[in-house]
Formats: sequence, C-alpha cells, structure tokens
Amino acid sequence: MTKTILITGSTDGIGLLTAKKLAADGHKVLLHGRSVPKLESAAAAVGGDVRTHAADLSDLSAVRKLAESIRAEHDRLDVLINNAGVLKAPQTVLENGQDIRFVVNTLAPYLLTELLLPIIPTDGRVVNLSSAAQAPVNIKAMQGNVPLADMEAYAQSKLAITIWTREWARSQTEAPVMVAVNPGSLLASKMVKEGFGVAGNDMSIGADVLVDAALGERFAGASGAYFDNDSGAFANPHAAALDKGHVADVMNTIRGLISQTA
Repeated sequence: MTKTILITGSTDGIGLLTAKKLAADGHKVLLHGRSVPKLESAAAAVGGDVRTHAADLSDLSAVRKLAESIRAEHDRLDVLINNAGVLKAPQTVLENGQDIRFVVNTLAPYLLTELLLPIIPTDGRVVNLSSAAQAPVNIKAMQGNVPLADMEAYAQSKLAITIWTREWARSQTEAPVMVAVNPGSLLASKMVKEGFGVAGNDMSIGADVLVDAALGERFAGASGAYFDNDSGAFANPHAAALDKGHVADVMNTIRGLISQTA
C-alpha cells in the first residue's frame, strides 16, 4: 500500500538516501530542506512521486508555515520522519538567544509533529532521530541562557527529543506510533564529516533502519520506544530520560518555548 511520507532534512545524507529507498518502493515522498535549488536537485535524484517543501527549521514561524503548506496539499500523512539535525553551525546562537541545536533538533520536530498530528492516522508513525550521544539537559541552556559546546548542545538536544517522544507516546492513546531511533554512530553523513573529520560508515545502515521504523512490523507496537541501531535492538535511553523530575522539567521547557512563538 502506497504511503505518504515526509522526511525533514532530506536534501542530503541519511534523509536523502531514505527518501530514495522509499520512493523506489513506490511511496509518495515529501522532501524538506532549507535550499530550493538543493530540493530541486534532491527531487531529481529521488525520482518517483515526490513533492518539495522549503523551510528553515531554526525559525519556528517557518515551521508553522511548513505545516500549513503540507496540510493544504495533503489530507493524510502516513509517516513523519523528523530527520533534520544540526551539530555545528556558523552561528550557533540565534537572534532570540536560543541555541540552534535545541531549536532544530528538539523544538522544531516537536512543533511540526504537533501541527501535523491531525492528518496522521492512528496507524501512522512518527520517527524521531535520536543519537547514541545523549546527555542530561541543562534547562538554562535550552532556554538560551547558558552557552554550550557543539557536542554538549547536540547530545542534550538528542536526549530532549527522545524524552518528548516517550512522553507523547505515554500520554496519547489514540495516536500514531512514535519512536526515537539512533540510526547508527558515525555514519558517512555531512554532519559526521564536519563534526568528527572521519569518512564514516555506510549510510545505508541508517537509511535502512529508518525505512524499517517507518513501515516495518517490529516497530508497529513500539510507541514510546528507543531503538539503538548500534546494538540493533530496542534499548533504554540515557538514564536521565527515566528520571521523572528531569522529564517534567524538559517537557515544561519545550512547551514554554514553543508557546512563545505562537
């Protein structure tokens, strides 16, 4: 059965490769990126039934417009893959004082998911990109009051998206499956090359598990779970994701930051 699948950050890396694999299987793929020329190039590379949507996810008002445009064109979205992510950036602190890693890696996917949930069926899926790099969230840093080094911000943002994945799945019964996935450490993406200076492992390792998470049977009953592709199994995330007080602080902060942009 043909599915309609949105992949954020799909003009290169794991997102683009995942899009190619899904399109090759006949699914309708909605590509997202910041650059219109890159989106056009990606659409040509993916082929099949593709649509493109441009938005800068570091701007939550642009996230709202992205959701509006998708809902205007589609009355059903079977799968949302929140793949877009930032490790390093020329300007890590945005004009509003927030760290771009928290905004792109945590807040934007939360807001996009919230706005698209009305068109995602209960048998649909939301796949959130987590990471093996996870660290307890410094709430003041998430609020933009404390600067962090690149890996600190990245690891905290990835724990934060893992936390909200678990919390949403726990709190919503009539909702699509929501899973957090570490697609694999040090894959050959642009982010890994920029961040670690290594060529990296075959990106198909990550793309294949995202396809599985989007459509595969073993994820069908796994809402709220964290899948660690380094071990090839469902696993517990960082212990801080299991700390009720820390989880409450993170969730309240996410909701508070997003409400400021409403």
